[in-house]
Amino acid sequence: MIVDITIRVLAVIVVPRNRRPTAAMAWLLAIYFIPIIGVLLFVMIGNPRLPRARRKKQEQLNDYIRRTSDGLDLGTLRPNPPVWFVQLVRLNRNLGAMPLSGENDAKLIADYEDSLAAMAHAIRQAQRYVHVEFYILQADATTDDFFRALEEVAARGVTVRVLLDHWANRSKPFYKNTCRRLDAMGAQWHLMLPVQPLKGKYQRPDLRNHRKLLVVDGHVAFTGSQNITDSTYNLRKNIKRGLHWVDMMARLDGPVVASVNAVFLSDWYSETDEVIEGIELFDVRTGTGVLDCQVIPSGPGFEFQNNLKLFMTLLFAAREKIIIVSPYFVPDEGLLLAIQTACQRGVHVELFVSEVGDQAMVYHAQRSYYEALLRSGVKIWMYKRPFILHSKSMSIDDEVAVIGSSNMDMRSFGLNLEISLLVRGEEFVSQLRSVEDHYRALSRELTLEEWMQQPLRSTVLDNLARLTSALQ
Repeated sequence: MIVDITIRVLAVIVVPRNRRPTAAMAWLLAIYFIPIIGVLLFVMIGNPRLPRARRKKQEQLNDYIRRTSDGLDLGTLRPNPPVWFVQLVRLNRNLGAMPLSGENDAKLIADYEDSLAAMAHAIRQAQRYVHVEFYILQADATTDDFFRALEEVAARGVTVRVLLDHWANRSKPFYKNTCRRLDAMGAQWHLMLPVQPLKGKYQRPDLRNHRKLLVVDGHVAFTGSQNITDSTYNLRKNIKRGLHWVDMMARLDGPVVASVNAVFLSDWYSETDEVIEGIELFDVRTGTGVLDCQVIPSGPGFEFQNNLKLFMTLLFAAREKIIIVSPYFVPDEGLLLAIQTACQRGVHVELFVSEVGDQAMVYHAQRSYYEALLRSGVKIWMYKRPFILHSKSMSIDDEVAVIGSSNMDMRSFGLNLEISLLVRGEEFVSQLRSVEDHYRALSRELTLEEWMQQPLRSTVLDNLARLTSALQ
């Protein structure tokens, strides 16, 4: 009895400190209802931060990126930016260190296999180096040409560096085969955020490096939502259900490629303590387009939730239209309020999600927000089964958009290392509008009338999942 009371009293003192109220309340409920298990879970995953040494590295890298990029010719910017855009760029610079650059080109690739083919083609043009960083990286039949491209350039002396998330890949099919293939080609590769306590490598086990990026010679980069794997992820449960992932990547050239490469070099240094010789942190190259671009890295290595602040600013800046594509949509209170406020201001808001889910807890937590969104006036489009709409984007009016690896959920805001790309330019937004139109044609609209017919058991599951989603 004394131990139980002591645990509860200490929890009230320790848990709420520097934590969002919803997360604190969820942890306190867990500890009060299941004290021993709740405390053990809190000790294991209660701190959403990377180890202090890793955070210190990120701070040093941010300072170095700012100093290195100051005064560089990053291309001519588009004229007459809105005041809010200038302020947003400053916010991103202050939080994530990366500069805004002009004269970039960005081409969207919305077909899964076309994206893999485009990346393989770019790799084959490499003369100096290829940098590969993906949350999931699997050498399977679908990705074979991607890996053959790496093998071909490695055979002629191009340096191939690869980063892949440890926890996301360790239990996946083809993991050992992928490692052997990287070894055989002579690639320099490392696991990101390894949980290997016997090797002295440990952090909160559910932290992930969720970034997806490829850089070739500092000339061309790719980033977006797609992993290097088959569209089923080669998982039996997905194959049995007939699930396939739908993704979107962007091919970039211009000064912004240096920012994407800086993210890779930062992650490489964080994992290896190695400063790669012969590659400038900001080796800026001339682009072929007229787009303004800024890269926004985010994650538990940063003091603030960079991606959440980016999305919030965009939502409040919109005047006419907001279109959000997010496979896992579990907003915090502020984000939900910003969306509802946009609707109340007369802004047209659409949200694209999947009709079916691959992660039960997230799927049900997401559903718990549908009624509030529909009542606010949000149009919800459900991408039809058996596809998982995995693309991640937000378009604002007709000039500004964001794509990247970041979902709109608490995991992406607090636990995952993510990369987002902010783009200003009607040319890019027009491309994104075409993709959104395609998604809309393959989706059905969810109405409030239909939603209110949900059985009670579904509502209970949704609400329970919503409570646990705050456990960070």
